[in-house]
Amino acid sequence: MKYEMVMPKLGESITEGTIIKWLKSVGDTVVKDETILEISTDKVDSEIPATHSGVLIEILVSEGDVVDVEKVIAVIESDESPDSGGVEEKYSEPLDIPEPSNKVGETIKLKSDQAANRFYSPLVLNIASQNGVTVAELNKIIGRGVNGRVRKQDMLAYLDKRINITNVNSDADEIVEIIPMNHIRKSIAKHMIQSKQTSAHVHLYTEVDMHNVYKIRERKKAGFKKDKGYSLSYMPFITEATVKALKDFPLLNASIDGDSIIIKKFYHVGIAVARDEGLIVPNLYHADKYSLSELAFLINDLSIRARNKKIKPDEVLNGTFSISNFGVYGTTIGFPIINQPQSAILGVGALKKRPLVIHDAIAIRPVLYLALTIDHRLIDGAMGAQFLENIKENLEGYEPDLVM
Repeated sequence: MKYEMVMPKLGESITEGTIIKWLKSVGDTVVKDETILEISTDKVDSEIPATHSGVLIEILVSEGDVVDVEKVIAVIESDESPDSGGVEEKYSEPLDIPEPSNKVGETIKLKSDQAANRFYSPLVLNIASQNGVTVAELNKIIGRGVNGRVRKQDMLAYLDKRINITNVNSDADEIVEIIPMNHIRKSIAKHMIQSKQTSAHVHLYTEVDMHNVYKIRERKKAGFKKDKGYSLSYMPFITEATVKALKDFPLLNASIDGDSIIIKKFYHVGIAVARDEGLIVPNLYHADKYSLSELAFLINDLSIRARNKKIKPDEVLNGTFSISNFGVYGTTIGFPIINQPQSAILGVGALKKRPLVIHDAIAIRPVLYLALTIDHRLIDGAMGAQFLENIKENLEGYEPDLVM
């Protein structure tokens, strides 16, 4: 029985997705719920599982294609009992391919039954010809299209990845490797440029004595790890302190729409998570509704799912404020770019022990730098400074014997 696999609907507001990578090829055996491809919507990559166990007999969309939800993307042949309608097999006749010449005069003679039995479209052959790609070179290019077919995107990616060696002088070479941006990197670049062009960025920072929070964490972290299976970080405390401050300074939880200011009466806090593919900011919805212990669980869950590409596209939408914790890499201070259409973002630096003056005496305390970026169109420096000091007071005000 043959089953059509469609582009899944990954959220209420998501109508299409980009095919990033097929992890299986035509003819491969697949197992139900096994990941067989990756797709991207805006800044979110998602892993898509097989709907049935069997053999992947058709791939109907190529990597790089933008596909509407519920459109058929593949066909799986399975021995499972039918739970959906079957489909008829589709066949395509091979095309006769012209024989363009490359720049150095070598003729590329390829047809559908030649060159390692590979099919090349006229467009691909013309690109090869124009860029001096030989037959042997062309045969080595990995095709990401249906049945391993080399597409235009594959040709362009191959050409972009070529290492360009420029002889600067007789005794020195400079090697340059050109790497195409992936979908996530392009999306981040677009959003960051848009943010800088939209908001008037102003930066503030303060230092926080984390002595009391440090004592809470030191007392709780071993049991927390043993009982719950994950580490207690400083982020739940920072998130709770930030939400309390947002309630006192509602413009920091607002956005601008034309000449109107939209103040949000809910608190959807984005937690930035770094991945190899690029930064993603999933939201902790209604963050004011949770206890410290619950915030610890939810933040850990968001981080794990973000790194494992399990975040749903809707989970990066409708945030009201964002927190970026670059301190996990040891950086003391930095100023993140506002996540549009929000009006501010908090940057969290590394916690480090430093000498502080406490009651006219020098003491060694764990100190954290917090950085705030505000949109000066909406928030003045005075308000931004007061908001930041409010977070500081909330963090320094935790009781060291707090029960979580």
